[in-house]
Amino acid sequence: MLRWVAGAAGSLTALPALTACGQTVGAARATRQAPTRRGQKVKLVFWTWVPMQKTVDLWNRTHPDIQVEMQTIPQNVTGGYQKMHASLTAGNPPDLAQVEYHELPSFMLVNGLTNLSEYGADELRDSYVPWQWQQGVFDGEVYTVPQASGPMGLFYRRDLFAKWGIATPTTWAEFEAAARVVKARGNGARLCAFAPNQPSWFAAMCWQRGARWVRTEGDTWVVDMDDDLSREVAEYWERMVRDDLVFVEPDMSNAWYKHVQTGQISAWIGPQWGDALLRGNAPGTAGKWRVALLPQWKEGQKASANWGGSSTAILQGTRHPREALRFAHWINTDRRAVDLNVSVGYGWPAAAGVFRGSALDKPDPFFGGQRYNDVFTVSDRAIDTSWKWSPTTDADFAQLQDAFGAAIDGEGSLTGALADAQNSTVDNLKAKGLTARSAR
Repeated sequence: MLRWVAGAAGSLTALPALTACGQTVGAARATRQAPTRRGQKVKLVFWTWVPMQKTVDLWNRTHPDIQVEMQTIPQNVTGGYQKMHASLTAGNPPDLAQVEYHELPSFMLVNGLTNLSEYGADELRDSYVPWQWQQGVFDGEVYTVPQASGPMGLFYRRDLFAKWGIATPTTWAEFEAAARVVKARGNGARLCAFAPNQPSWFAAMCWQRGARWVRTEGDTWVVDMDDDLSREVAEYWERMVRDDLVFVEPDMSNAWYKHVQTGQISAWIGPQWGDALLRGNAPGTAGKWRVALLPQWKEGQKASANWGGSSTAILQGTRHPREALRFAHWINTDRRAVDLNVSVGYGWPAAAGVFRGSALDKPDPFFGGQRYNDVFTVSDRAIDTSWKWSPTTDADFAQLQDAFGAAIDGEGSLTGALADAQNSTVDNLKAKGLTARSAR
């Protein structure tokens, strides 16, 4: 029987006690600090999908006693996370790994993370934004170092909006009206794309609307994905698809990048870390992009959401937890490191107080000289940090993605997919030995 209290549980606020019965718990090897001799070099292995080699090189140059080898892994369940879980089972994990916030509960269920409070991590708390710090706090103990998040905004082509006579939309009704103008005047262009393969993006849209997909009552997980607010979001995008106002294609795919490069797509509802994707994959559009706050469901509202966010985790089984914690803290708080990380799409830093004077805090030629990160500063403050993730998010999202794909192919609807996902999420939680029920 596993019992833990999540200061985040993949969520943004404290959760009550959770109990998983029948769950197989335990990595093959437990973390233990290995003794080191004077002058001995320690070697750490770090798995990540963000190209942070320059940051790691800087660490290695300035910390000759602790050398880090960065290994690139895929950012997906069947690649990177499957590899991490396999390494835990085999007893040969890397010392450190990038783990997204919503994945942390699944690692806790298999005892996959090192209790960093035993190595002094609590003393680092004030160095980080509180809600991001709480992502890795379980049962009052620290299990991971926060890395970055993804406050959302509206990336848009200012030149094309001017050409078509579109004002920057401040509400979702205006956004839909803009999509109709683009369809009528854009010679085959569309305002944006709907990506059925991105349930995490859709979750962020529901998050902004005020939905809460999971909550806890005592030891019970309550699932509420099929609520009225989420259905409103689903109906909105279903109409956008049905009326041919958007391309239906995976974002961050070759087809999507081509549409972005050629101006066939003129807007993207995306996270702050999306700036590097646009810059790196559509260099010919430099100077034409701007960033605005997310459109609102009601005029005058100021709601935002988060898409993505990761921690630097120290996996269960390392022989150098103290050295790994030292590196994890440095890579996420040193100003030189943060600037290097930001340049490769690392995300919105979790370190407190690093924005002013950083690489984020300046006009950017790619965005026409706009201080576009000022927009994300406002967005970050407007995120409702009561959103929670379930310990079965991987399976939940996979099933929602399948249901969305079927709906796009004419088998069902997006709103029907939410109802199916709600039932399957309850089943997924129960399969983990957790107590769960549907909210309706």
